[in-house]
Parts: sequence; C-alpha cells; structure tokens
Amino acid sequence: MTFAKFELAQKITQAITECGYETPTPVQSLAIPMALSGRDILASAQTGTGKTAAFVLPALQLLTNRSTLRGIGPRILILTPTRELAKQITDAVRLYGRHMHVKSGVILGGMPYREQLRLLSSPVDIIVATPGRLIDHLERGKINLSRVEILVLDEADRMLDMGFSEDVDKIAAACPTQRQTLMFSATMDRETSRLAARLLNNPERIEIAPEKMTADHIEQRLHIADDLSHKHKLLRHLIDSTDVSKAIIFSATKRDTDSLAVDLKAEGHSVAALHGDMTQGARNKTIDAMRRGKIRLLVATDVAARGLDVSGISHVINFDLPKAAEDYVHRIGRTGRAGASGIAISFASIKELSYLERIERYIGKSLPEEQIPGLEPIRPLQRLSSRKSGSGNTNSRYAGKRPSSGAPGRNGKPGAAGKKTWGKPRKASGPVVVYRPAS
Repeated sequence: MTFAKFELAQKITQAITECGYETPTPVQSLAIPMALSGRDILASAQTGTGKTAAFVLPALQLLTNRSTLRGIGPRILILTPTRELAKQITDAVRLYGRHMHVKSGVILGGMPYREQLRLLSSPVDIIVATPGRLIDHLERGKINLSRVEILVLDEADRMLDMGFSEDVDKIAAACPTQRQTLMFSATMDRETSRLAARLLNNPERIEIAPEKMTADHIEQRLHIADDLSHKHKLLRHLIDSTDVSKAIIFSATKRDTDSLAVDLKAEGHSVAALHGDMTQGARNKTIDAMRRGKIRLLVATDVAARGLDVSGISHVINFDLPKAAEDYVHRIGRTGRAGASGIAISFASIKELSYLERIERYIGKSLPEEQIPGLEPIRPLQRLSSRKSGSGNTNSRYAGKRPSSGAPGRNGKPGAAGKKTWGKPRKASGPVVVYRPAS
C-alpha cells in the first residue's frame, strides 16, 4: 500500500512526497481509512509507530472542506500530555500542511498567556494543547470548542497517569456530542478503557502489537523498595560499587532530579542533573562533561534523556519507574550501546505496581528480582498471580489485587449540543484489528 491509496488532497499528498514517505506504517494503514470515513477510533500503538501522521493527515483532509458552523474556535482539537509532545505534533501539522492555508497553534504551560490569547482571538483551524492550560482558557471563557469536529486524545494513558482524567472529561464535554473522536494509547488498562467508554461512540479498535524488545546484552534487575527512604539506601549501596563506572539515574520529576543530585554531590559523588528546565546550552555542557569522564553519575528525567548518547554507560538505575512502558525500553537502552554489555536496575514500590506490570507486559517477561543482604524489603510486592508474560514466566509468589492506575475520572456522558458536519455515520464497533510485526 502507498499513501496514494488514501486519496488525500493533492496538497497533502505533495507534502508527504516531499517528506520522502512512500509506504504507510501499519497504524497509518489501518487508522487513516477509518478516520477518513468519519468513525471513532480506539488505537493501541506505541511511540515511534507513526501514529502522529495517522491522525494529523485525516485532520488536514477535513480542513479541505469548509465548515458550516460560524465562529473562530478550532475545528480540530488535539490533546497530548506533555509540552514536548505538543511541540512535536505542532511541527507535524506544519510539515504535512505546508501547502495548505491552515492556521494552527499550541496551548501549553510555560508560554505567556498574552501570546495564547492573541491566538484564540482570531479564527484558528487546529489547536494542539496540554489539558491543564487548555482548562484555564476554557474556564476563563477564552476558547470556544463548539466548532470542534475532530477531538484527538494522544497518549491517553499518560494523560491519565498525570492526573488529567477530570480535565479531559471537561474538555470533551465542551465539544459537540456529534464530533469524531480519535484516541491513541500505548497501553489499554482499566482506566484507559473507562475513558474510551465515556468519550467514544462505537469506536473501531486497532491494536498495533509492539515489537519485542531485543536487549539480550542488557542485564535487567528489580529491587523491591518499601518506601522512598529504602530507595535511597538501595541507591547508595549500588553506586558505592566500583563496578559502576558511569551511570544514569532516572527520576520522575525535575524537582526530584535536582534534589537527588544535590544529595549525592554532598556525599562526594561526581554528579550532575539533566532535565527540561535547563537551557540547551547547560544540557550540552553537562552531557559533554560526562563524555569526558568528569561526571560519573547523571540524574535525569525522561524528557532530558531523549536522544542522549554517551558511550561507556555501565549502569542505568530507575530510581522511579516510568509511567509509560516504552520509556523503560528507551531508558535502559542508554547502556549496552555499540555491542557492549550493560546493567539496568529498577526500584519498585507498591505505588509503582501498575507501572511495573505495564512494563513487564510490554517487554514480554518478568523482571528478575534481587535482594541486597541487609536491605531486603519488609513487605513483598503483591502482583496478579494470573498474569503471564510473553516468555511464559509467571511469578506465583506474587498474589493479590492490583491497585487501579491513573487518576479517577468522572462518570456521565460528556458532550454539548452540536452538529456533525463531516464523515459518514458511525457504525457499530467491530472486532479489534490487530497488526503483529514479524518476529
């Protein structure tokens, strides 16, 4: 299949050709025709599968037809959990819509309100936004969503993990009931399924099975931690070892990253922090210092570590587990590069149980648990004994109920009165369309 099969507008096809794209990815092959038909979509697809184009291209196609609704609010609204993802999507809109007269803008925290208010005071076609800042404008009456024809929820599971469930519900309630909704999520757990049930209308379901991780040269270990203090003790024991020549320690937040780096430096370690609040110049200086061996320990967030390539990393330590399973794979890939071996060590507390299970489902096996004499956990971690990994490993010593993940959402159907102006009537949901990559 080629992009020509989608019969997109000539200006869109031209932009795709100029990008050098010839064959659509599996998620694009499945999602684009469904989206063009006007159906709601619930897709499970990982980062890096081409899902951005899977919703941006149909959105641009919609804009080739005039809206019958008056007003200056957006016709396309794309919600995404982080500023970095919002910027990536905005860049994709501009890239694929380069030959169209499309006005798009981004609404996110960290930007001046005046600039965003200027954007919202004039007609706009596409808004890419993070939920928190968009809610601010919605509650102030600065944005009208009554013209929205397509609502996109990108990385819905991460939005729930970050506590945006209620915000997403409020935003969806401000959009027309008869809109088209496209929801993409790396994982499909209980909370994500509940969100889909509230917001989507008989969706077509797509599952892009992830490629199995091949990291045989990376030894993966798991340490159960009772609490934050226990994590600190485990970390100090590990980094005191001479086996740790260079290590990246991943922390959940920028504040925790700075705090942990300060504590380790006070104990005599050569350490630096790396996170999104640092200027690009400061980040480059820190990375260069580690490459030259002036820094042994780097405490980093996921955002800052994207694309980080430093040779000789002997260990990756997940002080906090990532909320997104693919981020785990991205993290541990910082070690064992260029054919070298590496060790990835993860700490997990009871609060991170859902993240651990999500990671193990994604990589297809259970992380082998290890204990340090004198630092054993007081409480065992209770996991679903019925869960089976792709490798057939099931830890029977873990039994019990899994706590729910994500923030609790509101019940009730969202949606205000509105008229759907594009696409065929939605059909009842059929079977899940699954694509599995060749092994």
